Formats: sequence, structure tokens, C-alpha cells
Amino acid sequence: QVQLTESGGGLVHHGGSLRLSCAASGSINSAHVMGWYRQAPGKQRELVASITSDGTSYYLGSVKGRFTISRDSAKNTVVLQMNSLKPEDTGVYYCNGLTRVGQLASWGQGTQVTVSS
Repeated sequence: QVQLTESGGGLVHHGGSLRLSCAASGSINSAHVMGWYRQAPGKQRELVASITSDGTSYYLGSVKGRFTISRDSAKNTVVLQMNSLKPEDTGVYYCNGLTRVGQLASWGQGTQVTVSS
């Protein structure tokens, strides 16, 4: 089974940038869409951005214009570039994908993003 490992989180000031990476232990080609999710303290996990196998992207309204998702199927990685970070972007960020039969992998450990005001 594919395992996903997220990295790149950290503590940044309001307005800073971070680049999150998601590395898959196997092929992500079976996932017609890959996404980055976040879970803020006390809140449910939400989809932040996603990208299909043909490159069509979706962004949560609050991050549109600040975040960029990209996918490299040859390297089995998905990257989330986050600019102009705000305190409300704070949370644990996870990646995962959807295949024809369901979720690509079990949820990983995620990577913590903390934005100070």
C-alpha cells in the first residue's frame, strides 16, 4: 500500500512562505486527484487545494491567489507552495489522493504549519 510522507512545515511570521512536499512510497498515477488538506485546532480537516492528473487545480477560497499546488507523477510527489501566509492558515497539513476505488492511502503524520501574527 502507498504511504504518504508530508514535510516542509514550520513556524513563520504573517506574510511568510513555506513549501510543503508530499512524497509517496509508490505510484500516485492511480489517483485521479491529489489534494492537500489541513486541520486547525478544534476544527475538522478541510480540503485546501487539489490537482487532477491532467493538471486541473482547485483552491479553497481563502487561499486562492496565495497557494499553488503542483504534481509530479514521475517523482510521485505533490507540492504546495504557500505564500503570504496568515495566522488562520495554521494547522496540520496532510496530503492524500482519490482513486476509482477510494482513498489512495491512509492518512500520514502530516506536517505542522504555524503562522504567527
